[in-house]
Amino acid sequence: MYGKAFAPEYQGDLGSSLTVNSSYDEVLATAERARRDAGSDLDAARAALALAEANRRLGRAAQAGTAWRDSYRCARRAGDAAGMAWALWSGGTLARQCGTLPLARRLLSAAVAFADACGERLAHGYALAGLAETGRIQGDYAAVADLHERLLHEARAHGESRHMVWAMSGIAQMHRNTGDHDKALELFTECVRIASEADDARGRAWSLRGMADVLSLRGDTDRALTLLSEAEAVCRDLELAGALAYNHKMRGNVLFRAARYEQACTAYLCALRAFRGMNEARGTALARLGLAKARSRRGRAPAATLEELAELEREFERIGLRQARQSVAAFRSELAAA
Repeated sequence: MYGKAFAPEYQGDLGSSLTVNSSYDEVLATAERARRDAGSDLDAARAALALAEANRRLGRAAQAGTAWRDSYRCARRAGDAAGMAWALWSGGTLARQCGTLPLARRLLSAAVAFADACGERLAHGYALAGLAETGRIQGDYAAVADLHERLLHEARAHGESRHMVWAMSGIAQMHRNTGDHDKALELFTECVRIASEADDARGRAWSLRGMADVLSLRGDTDRALTLLSEAEAVCRDLELAGALAYNHKMRGNVLFRAARYEQACTAYLCALRAFRGMNEARGTALARLGLAKARSRRGRAPAATLEELAELEREFERIGLRQARQSVAAFRSELAAA
């Protein structure tokens, strides 16, 4: 069994006025007031953490970076190891979003250590989940598969729906990437059900995107696009800038697989503008790859495509994205065969 989704990153008085589905304009306004009115370093740390998370999810990397560091310093002055763990988790998550994965691992590992030392179970779980997601994004499935399963077991044991969806989505993505589409679809569908029943709109939007991806691989383009439209509405309602950009990139993938290359280019360009606007290196590179492939299918000169693929391969190597590098190699082989 599990309860309604909640947002432990909104702490103290903020936790009573903000929910997991609060819009980020509301979070920013509430947290900014709390930061101005903070009567202690502990209150200031909690307000700055909420500011960091709202800015990160709105794609404002610089503001998010300033806020999580502010949260960490305030928590350190207050002698609050749990607050320091939460701030490091936020910083590590931002680093992963910006494509600096080695920094993400360092910050998240430090968050795990602080949380473990003070017995802050939720911060410990969130930081471990961040490490698991970082490894999964890099394609290091052997190292993180057991961690995903462990996190799912712990989430079930404590009835934490949001963590269940995170862990199960990660497992589903690994099944998808290794070719077990039946299992991936089963898990993503279960994620949608849990997120819906737990009133976790964010988790539902991400899970719908996963479902759409697998359905598209099976050739069910119309159903996939319908699910992406449903997820897009949630992203817009909650102002989930990053999730919306990845939704547009997935729309491009779905349209590309359906050989609707002109529409795919439009979707990839939309995603690319959004990713560049929020300094999201991983998303930017992935959208560029999709756009390069779609333009190639529309008749772009092979030499220009190969040049861009070489540039993207270097970028994926810099970020540490194993799966994306394999995609580049596969498309280069297709061009060579053609």
